[in-house]
Amino acid sequence: MVLLQTILIVILVYYGFKFLLKWLAPKLLNYAVKKTSERFGQQFGNPQDFDGRQHHEGETTISKKPPRRSNPSKKVGEYIDFEEID
Repeated sequence: MVLLQTILIVILVYYGFKFLLKWLAPKLLNYAVKKTSERFGQQFGNPQDFDGRQHHEGETTISKKPPRRSNPSKKVGEYIDFEEID
């Protein structure tokens, strides 16, 4: 009798979970999409850079200079010719 009760409880929990998931999943997805679109709008809605300055359309801003190299044509390492050993 205990085995039958256990199986019945497992089946009821399974179908209850399935029903709740069908009911809650669309609501949770709508909430997640809404929050993501709000964050996207906040982040990209205002034309501001990370430092908080506002930039106008057509304006070019360089925030970091590329590192200087002392000798850009300098080769690193050396070529080693390998031979197969039988």
